[in-house]
Amino acid sequence: MKTPKGLQPLIDDGVIDEVLRPLKSGKEASVYVVRSGDEVLCAKVYKDLGQRSFQARVQYQEGRKVRGSRQQRAMGKASKFGKRELETQWKNTEVDALYQLVEAGVRAPRPHGYHHGVLLMALVTDAEGHSAPRLGEVEFDAAEAARYHEALVRDVVRMLCLGLIHGDLSEYNVLVSPEGPVIIDFPQVVSAAGNNAARAMLLRDVHNLRDTLGRFEPALLDTHYGEEMWALYERGELQPDTMLTGRFTFDERRADLGAVLMSIEDARQEAIIRQQGREAAAEQD
Repeated sequence: MKTPKGLQPLIDDGVIDEVLRPLKSGKEASVYVVRSGDEVLCAKVYKDLGQRSFQARVQYQEGRKVRGSRQQRAMGKASKFGKRELETQWKNTEVDALYQLVEAGVRAPRPHGYHHGVLLMALVTDAEGHSAPRLGEVEFDAAEAARYHEALVRDVVRMLCLGLIHGDLSEYNVLVSPEGPVIIDFPQVVSAAGNNAARAMLLRDVHNLRDTLGRFEPALLDTHYGEEMWALYERGELQPDTMLTGRFTFDERRADLGAVLMSIEDARQEAIIRQQGREAAAEQD
């Protein structure tokens, strides 16, 4: 096939030898199957995104480390420079996350380098060597669904122990390989400690997996692994090998509104008394 513009620099530098075929194309990136020596890899070519996508990604950026205060201010103001910085950070985040996750044992595509804004990764295939299907494209029996759910929850735990949350995990970014599920697409990965929406995003990720695989194993629909792992994480008790039960006791106690209002009024009256005391002391002076 004709070499895409984004991959030509890799051909020129000898990083890859040939572009074999397109694999998929989305709003944020196009992925191609390429040959590098004797290896067949996939190459992710990121697209430059517009204002709408910029705004949509701000929620994921919160809590991420930035090179300097100038870059942070620029991204916050959505200036032209800030957008370029956010684009760069968005791409680098996936690269950095992949290296961390694979090192920690998370089943994700093994990275093979980042060149000219293109991420090279291992190609995930099925038993026949074809591109692996997505989780939502495969039918499971109840036992298989339970095994896949267990493996995915374990990888979510491993990520959380690194302080990371996928942030957009669903049946569309989990591939089915002969060895088990493989999680893909990490540019929006979230800081668990630094993002105010981290808990909500974690629960959404875990609930998406539960709902997808619960179609084949209904017992999964009554589990609450996301709530359980987050509670352990907040207490500093979550480890990569922590045994989870899927059970969680929700706090159903209602707030005593009268007591809350009384406390507020007490504080207000105390502030008035102190202010009156300061005014009286000033008059004596």
